[in-house]
Amino acid sequence: MSELEPEDEKIVILARSARARTQAAEGAAVRDTDGRTYAACTVDLPSFKITALQAAIAAAVSSGAEGLEAAAVCTAEPLVSGASVQAVRDLAPAAPIFRADPKGEVQEVLR
Repeated sequence: MSELEPEDEKIVILARSARARTQAAEGAAVRDTDGRTYAACTVDLPSFKITALQAAIAAAVSSGAEGLEAAAVCTAEPLVSGASVQAVRDLAPAAPIFRADPKGEVQEVLR
């Protein structure tokens, strides 16, 4: 992958940190159109399941975000889940989604 812009690198780092801090399956972070960032991890409870990107987007929307500039997910999985991609697309049809491995190395950019 080519070098990331500093603001994109920041959300990848936040996503990796969220995953590492909680030992969750995934960590994610988003940057809204005002430049604010939100990070979250996978929630997997008996009564409630949500992907890390869905959780980060929920935090952004509940804080008043009306759109997203970019999103990042840190996962060991080879693909970003369809539910996560759709959650990003609900707010930002063209925002890049960076998929990073557990080491924080970007493996793919979905556009």
